[in-house]
Amino acid sequence: MTGGIGKLLIVAGIVLVALGLLLQLGARLPWLGRLPGDIVIEREHFRFYFPLTTSILISVALSLVLWLLRR
Repeated sequence: MTGGIGKLLIVAGIVLVALGLLLQLGARLPWLGRLPGDIVIEREHFRFYFPLTTSILISVALSLVLWLLRR
């Protein structure tokens, strides 16, 4: 039981560190969030932004990391 909680805390810590690094380096990666396939609709007094391709890319990367951690 305690081994499962320990692994969960380690994975949560790694995820938090990765998220912190992404937030720190986000300004240095101007292409992140501006990929082809991201949806941007701009009208007068309105802007809709949905980062579809960026979301898929992040999902694939996180899935790969979690898959590697489970092995």
